[in-house]
Order: sequence, then C-alpha cells, then structure tokens
Amino acid sequence: MQMNEQRNLVLAIILSAVILGVFELFFKPGIVAQQKAYVAAAVNKQVVEQQQKPMARTVIARADAIAANRRVMIENEHVKGSINLTGGRIDDMTLSTYRETVDPNSPQIILLSPENTENGYFADFGWAVDEAAKIGPIPDANTVWTADAKTLTPLQPVTLRYDNGAGLVFEKTFRIDDHYMITVEQNVVNQSGKSVDVHPYASIARYNRPHTKDFFVLHEGLLGVVGDVLEEVRYKDIEEKKKVEFESTGGWLGITDKYWLVAVAADNAQKINARFAHTRPQNTDRYQTDYTVAAQTVANGGHANVTHHFFAGAKEVKLLDAYEKQLGIPRFDLAVDFGWYYFLTKPLFLLLHFLVGFLGNFGLAILVLTIIVKGVMFPVANKSYRTMNKLKELQPQLLAMRDQYKDDPMRMQKELAGFYQKQKVNPLSGCLTMFIQIPVFFSLYKVFFVTIEMRHQPFFGWIHDLSAPDPTTVFNLFGMIDWMPPAYFLFIPLHVGAWPILMGFTMWLQMRMNPAPTDPAQKIVFSVFPYLFTFMLASFPAGLVIYWSWSNILGILQQWAIRRHEPKTAAK
Repeated sequence: MQMNEQRNLVLAIILSAVILGVFELFFKPGIVAQQKAYVAAAVNKQVVEQQQKPMARTVIARADAIAANRRVMIENEHVKGSINLTGGRIDDMTLSTYRETVDPNSPQIILLSPENTENGYFADFGWAVDEAAKIGPIPDANTVWTADAKTLTPLQPVTLRYDNGAGLVFEKTFRIDDHYMITVEQNVVNQSGKSVDVHPYASIARYNRPHTKDFFVLHEGLLGVVGDVLEEVRYKDIEEKKKVEFESTGGWLGITDKYWLVAVAADNAQKINARFAHTRPQNTDRYQTDYTVAAQTVANGGHANVTHHFFAGAKEVKLLDAYEKQLGIPRFDLAVDFGWYYFLTKPLFLLLHFLVGFLGNFGLAILVLTIIVKGVMFPVANKSYRTMNKLKELQPQLLAMRDQYKDDPMRMQKELAGFYQKQKVNPLSGCLTMFIQIPVFFSLYKVFFVTIEMRHQPFFGWIHDLSAPDPTTVFNLFGMIDWMPPAYFLFIPLHVGAWPILMGFTMWLQMRMNPAPTDPAQKIVFSVFPYLFTFMLASFPAGLVIYWSWSNILGILQQWAIRRHEPKTAAK
C-alpha cells in the first residue's frame, strides 16, 4: 500500500513537471505577450498624453513667435516655412502658389503657425517612455535640437539630433518632395547600458475652431482612414465627445479645411493606436489628432527607427491619388469630400479635368461636359420630352375629364388611368429626366464647391472665380449703380447675378413648353419654381449655375426639335 502511494506520488510529481514544462514552453509566452500588449496599450494612452501636454501659452504675433527661436528653413516651389529647433516641430508653413482671393497681390495662404500664436497649428513627431523606465530626459516641446543643415529642400534632407546625456540619442530626419509631402524618419540610438522601450508618435494640434459654415454637404474638422474606413468627426462633435479612439494597421489622420489638409500617415506595416481629441487649456479650444506606434524595444548598443509621412497643403485630387500609389497611403483621395455619390462625383471631376487640358478653361470645359452629360441621357430625355409633348396636346381632354368628374375623385382616377392607357402614354415618364439628373446635379455641385482645382478659375466676362457665386446683382443694375445691397433682406438673397437670372429664365421657358399641371394648387407651386430657384442658386458656385443654364438651353432645343418633328410623324 505504501509502495503504491509512493509510486503515485512520484507519478504525480513527474506529471506536474511535464504540465509545468508544457505551460512554460507553449502557454506562458502568449500570456506574457498578452500582458505586454496590455501594458503597452496602457502606456500608449497615458504616457503619450503626458508627453504631449499643451504648453502654457502667451499669445504673441506670428512673426514674433517665428523669430523667437532658431529654425531650419523649408523651401520648394509650392511651400515655404520652417522647423522650430525648440521642440523639433513643423509649425510654420505657407502655400506659395495659393492666395486668399483672386487678386494676385493678396496674401498667400498661411497653413501652420507656432503654438503660442492665436491660431497655433503644428505637427509634432516624438517618443514617449514609461516614467519608471526612463533613461535620462526624453525630448519634448522645450527640447533644443541641433541640425546638420540650415534649409530643407527636395535636394537637401535635414537631420535634427538630441543627446540626452544618459546614453540615448534621438534623431529626426526630414525629406521634402516637390509638393506638400514631408517624410519624417525617427531614430533612437541606445548606448545607456540597458534596453529601453520607446513609443514613437505623430500628432497634429490646432488651436481655436476655424470659421466654418457647417454645410451639410462639406466636412471640415478631424478625419482619417483607419482600418480602411473613413472616419470623420466635426469640431463641435469632438468638443462633446472629448476623445475618439481607433486601432489600425497603417492609415492616416488629419485635420481638414475646405481646400487644405494637414495629415500624418503611418507605415502600412505599423500597428497604431489612433485618436481624435479635444481639450481646453487656458479656456482655448485645442483639437488634436495623433497616433502612437506599437512599442519598440531598443537594446543596449542597438537602435530603432520608424517612418511617417506628413502632408500639409492643398487637396489637389491627382496629387492625392499619386501619393496613394507611391507611398501606399490608403484612400488618400477621401480627404476631398466627394460625398455619397463618390462613384459618380470623382469620374465627373476627372472628365472635367481632362477637358480642361484640351480647352484651357474650366468654363468651356463645363459647357462641353454638359453636352456630354446630355448626350448620355439623350435617349431617356428624348422619351421624356416626347411624353411631355403628347401630354400637352392631350391637356384639353384631361381638363375636360377633370371638370366632368370633379365631384367623384375615385371615378376621375379610374377614367384618367384608362385614358392614359388608351393613348399609350405614361405621365410619370415625363419626370424621369429630372429624377436621373438629381445625382448628376449633386455630384457636379460637389465638384464645383469642394475641389480646389475649381478655386479662382475664371470664365469669360465678369466671372473671375467659378467656385464662387456670380458677383453681380440685379439690385444695382449689374454694377451700373454705384451701390452694393446687403447680402440678405429678411432671409432673401439680394445678390442675384446675371447667370442665376438667365438660369431662372431658361427654367421658366422650359416649363412653359411642358403641359401645366391640371391641379390648380400644383400649377401655382410649379409657376413659383423658376423664381424660387433663381434666388436659391444665386449663392451657389457660378460654375454650377452655368452648367444648369446651359443644360436648360440644350433641353429647350431638344424639345423644340421634337415639336417640329412630331407633326411630320403624325402626318405620315
């Protein structure tokens, strides 16, 4: 009995040893890795926020803020600016080829400004380290860097260097292309005698909400593509939520205006923790978008590096497409708010841009694009106009039937259905063209309203900017009277230019060629439409009004041709 117990004890010890060995070999590494990942995630959320705490701001003039610190200049054909050697931030950027108005002498577009200016707007690339694992000071907003060159150009990269005196050397290497993209490579060299975990991050911060009109058709605020999904958060929404977090492999994040974008993009192989955030330091709104790369362990005698892409410039569609292909930035063209009809809006834009290459003028390209759209819709429009023409011929009979059965609506509907069937006409087909054109109209509205390629593009005569409303107004006789009325009077726009009036007239003429509704109430509503649309489109981009006016004229010509052709067909 005793021998059996001893044998069982020995077997139990051996079995326990085997189980412990299997656990150590197969299960413990996974658990340890999971614990490390959990700790790393906690560090990402806590340490990085500590590292990027806003500094105390004493707001000064932009020129004074730039002159206060030594800087590395940034120059190429499209931008000029500088990198602040205190903090190593990109906080000064002006777009050389874009101006605030159509006046060629108006100020250039200022995109980025130092943190201690009224509208501070800047990018930062740094490292975070858990407080307990720090080896000497970690570079922050007050760190003074040394540079190996005075100017960053497409032919001259610049490396910033900081030695923390405890064995860690931090480097940031900047490379700029011929447009708006800066590649930033962060590097850490460890000679401290022990390993250290570092968390590289990239961030964009902006003080004060810019003036936006909160158009439902245009997103301005924080956005990005993480997990291959477009995420958009408006300024007022992030003010309520305070923080929105994401996890992704690769992706990009930024802050967008109507025409301008500031964004950071991670390498597609990097796992990142990304977020949008809002704080109120010193009672000032501060919007931030950032991501943290998974922790990198830098062994003693080793180094670790990570690469980011930083975009600060105009949202030129073809350039964004090129960056998507060359750098692998996923769906970068979604920085342009093409809207729900993306599948239609972008092809229309590309077609318009193609036509400009031949014609040299966006206004002429709009006219040719309208002809192409009309040509594609010709069969449907032709059927619709034929139906409308036939309904106009049948209108006396329809009115007679309406009067005959006005006291019996059910009988009236039955008789009308039978009459339409007998005449082989479908009254709904007359509206088919209008319904089909609605997506096209909204897509073109997006093209004219949100793409920078349309900005400040002239047409003939008084139209100097196709993306802006017609500058003339009927209320001063189109400039003959030296007086400019207010923009609105009791919510009624008073800047009603020549093109909106032409659009309204062509709409009225086209409706006159169609059969009037038999219902008196509908007749009144339809008769008001041309005047309503004239005032409504007065504030729309001139390019869109030109498109609609020209489309109406082509429609009128098509209807007139059908009317001339139909009697001949009937005679035959």
